[in-house]
Amino acid sequence: MWKVGVDVGGTFTDLFAVNTFTGEERTGKVLTTPEERSKGVLNAIANAELKPNEISLLVHGTTTATNALIERSFPDAAMITTEGFRDVLEIGRMHREHLYRPYQTKPAPLIRRRYRYAIAERTNAKGEVEEDIDAAQLKPIIASISEAGIGSVAVCLINSYANPANERKVAKILSEALPNIRVTTSADVKPVFREHTRFTLASIRATILPVMADYFERLQARLLEGGFSGNLMILKSNGGMMGIDQARLRVEELVESGPAGGVGYATEIARTAGSPNIIHTDMGGTSFDASIIEDGQGLITREYEIEFDMPVAVPMLDIRSIGAGGGSVGWVDSGGSLRVGPMSAGSVPGPACYGRGGTRPAITDANLVLGRISPDLSGKFKLDVQAARDAIETIATKLNLTIEQCAEGMIRIATEAMAQAVKLVLASRGRDPRDYCFASFGGAGPLHACAVAEALGTPTVIVPRYSGVASAYGALRLAIKHDEEVFHYAPLTAEELDRVGVKLQSLGEAAVDALVAQGAKAEDLRVSFVMRMRYAGQTFEVDVVQDRGAIDDRDVQQLASAFHEAHKREFGVRSDDFPVEIVALAVTAEAPSPAGPLESEQNSQLAPSQQKGRKVWFGDWTEALVHDVAGAQFVSGPALIEDPHTSIVIPPGWAARFDSARNCILERA
Repeated sequence: MWKVGVDVGGTFTDLFAVNTFTGEERTGKVLTTPEERSKGVLNAIANAELKPNEISLLVHGTTTATNALIERSFPDAAMITTEGFRDVLEIGRMHREHLYRPYQTKPAPLIRRRYRYAIAERTNAKGEVEEDIDAAQLKPIIASISEAGIGSVAVCLINSYANPANERKVAKILSEALPNIRVTTSADVKPVFREHTRFTLASIRATILPVMADYFERLQARLLEGGFSGNLMILKSNGGMMGIDQARLRVEELVESGPAGGVGYATEIARTAGSPNIIHTDMGGTSFDASIIEDGQGLITREYEIEFDMPVAVPMLDIRSIGAGGGSVGWVDSGGSLRVGPMSAGSVPGPACYGRGGTRPAITDANLVLGRISPDLSGKFKLDVQAARDAIETIATKLNLTIEQCAEGMIRIATEAMAQAVKLVLASRGRDPRDYCFASFGGAGPLHACAVAEALGTPTVIVPRYSGVASAYGALRLAIKHDEEVFHYAPLTAEELDRVGVKLQSLGEAAVDALVAQGAKAEDLRVSFVMRMRYAGQTFEVDVVQDRGAIDDRDVQQLASAFHEAHKREFGVRSDDFPVEIVALAVTAEAPSPAGPLESEQNSQLAPSQQKGRKVWFGDWTEALVHDVAGAQFVSGPALIEDPHTSIVIPPGWAARFDSARNCILERA
C-alpha cells in the first residue's frame, strides 16, 4: 500500500508517494484542472502510475478555500445579528489601508448587506441575558432567507462569547424551519471577544462551507470510484492536518492549506540539515510564498488578513504570498515600463510554451528562452521554444529590446519582487536575512534561488531533494493538530489561577478527545497550553506557552516572568509598572503524522554522472554544463542541475554540493 501526499496549486497538482513496505518513492506532476480540481488529484495519482485502491493514506493540501474567498466564488450567505451591529463587517476596525489616500474603497464584506438581518436581543459582557430571543421576529427573516435560496447562515450576536445561549436558540429555530441550510454560530467558531474578528470568521465559515462541502463530496466520489478505502486527511493552515469529517466543519482552518505542506518539509530540512533558522520560499506556477522557520518550527500568526481588514483569526503559519510564479505574465504599462504579474497564465491556457493557446509571455517562457529550462525537462511534457520567443517578442519590440534582454528583464523584476516579499516577512518580525539559510521550494523556485539570495544577502541556499513536489512531500510529515480556545478575562493573580487551571485542563481534554476521534492514540499525543496576556490598558495580547495545564496559585511569578519575556521578544520592551491581565486561554493537541516515519529507499550508489553542454544566458550567452541530478555531487557555475520536476540554476560565482540526504547546498564560490 502507498502513503500519498497531494498538493493542488494554481497551475500544477503535485504528488509524492512512498510504499509502506518497500520504501519505493514515486512523484507526479500534472496541470491543475481549475474547472474541477478533484479531477487533477486523480490525474496526479495516475501520473505516478498508482491506483486509488492501492492508497492507504491520502493527505491533501488545497487552495480551494483560498481561491473561493479571493475570487468571491461562493454562493450568497446570510447573517443574523443583534440590532445596531448589522454593519460591523462594513465598519471594520477603523483602519485605513492607505493612511493619506483620501479616496479609497475597502473590500466589500463577504455577506451582502441585503442578507444581513438584525434582531432585538441582548447579552451583556458578563454573560447575563438581558433580552431573550422572540421567535416571532425570526419568521420574516426565515421567509426572506428561504425566498433568496440561501443555503448558509451565520448567527453573530453581540457578547455571545460570554454566553452563547441566544445564538444557539436562533440556530435551533433556523434549523427547524429550514432543515437543509447550514447554520454557523460565531461563539462556536471563535468564542472570544472583539466582535468584528468573531463575526468575520463566522462569515468566512458560512460563505465557504458550501464550496468546500461540494469539493470534498466530489473528491471522495472520484476516489471511491477508483476503489479508495484508506484514510483521507486535509492540511490545515496551522501546519497540521485533520480528518475529512473535521475539515467539512472547520473550513476556516483551510485558508492556508495549500502552502502548509511546504512549511512542513522546511521544518524537516531545518532539523536534518543543521540549519534551524530558514527562510522558506515556494515558487510554483502562480504565486511565491515566503515564511520563516525558527528553531526548527514554522512561525504562527493570528493576524492574517485574506483581504484588508478581513482577519482570519485562527492559528495560521505566517506565510506571505505574492503573484510571482512561473506563470506570472510580463506586460508593458502605460508609461512604457516592463512589468511582471500579478496576473498569471495559470494552467489554462498557461505560458505560451505550453502550447495550450496561451499568447502572453510568462516567467516560464523567459526561462525557456534563456536556456535555463530544457524543452523536454520532464520527459512527458514538451515545451515550445518558438512559441515562447514569439510571445516575448510582442513586448520586446515595444521596449526596443532583444528577446533575450526582455526575458532577462522579466526575470530580474520577478526576482526583486520575491526578494521584497521575503524582506517584508523578516522586517515585520525584526529579523536579519543574513542570519538565515535560504531554502527554495517549488518547481520554479530553484531557477531563481541564487538570484533572490544575492538580493537578500543570505550566504547559503538549500534546494531540497523533492523541491519540485515539496508541498506534497511535506504533507506526509505534518502532525494531526486540533486547537481549542475560550475567552477568560481576569487579572494575573494567585486567586484567579486555580480557575485558569481548571479551564485549561478542560480545553486540553476536549482537544485530546477530538484527536482520538480522528484515529490518534491518546498515549501519543502532546498538548501545549497557551495563556493570552497583556499589560492592563493594552489593545492586543501576546501568547505565553506552557507545557502543562495544571496551573495554580503557586505559578504567578513564573507566568508573570514568562509574559514579560514574551512581550520583550515581540515588541522589544517590558515593564514591571503595569498589572498583567489574562484575556483568553487556548490549547493545541498534536498527534504524530499517520504516515509515520517515511522509510524511503536509499541509493548507496550514485548514478553515473551525465553531463552535456548548453548555451545559457547570464547577461550574454554562456556555455554551461548541464548535470543530471541523479549523479551530480560537486558542481561549479555557470551550470544547471536538472531534475524531472525542476531545474537548479547555478550562476557564475556559485557552487553546489549535495548532502547525505541529496539536498542541494548552494554557496558563493
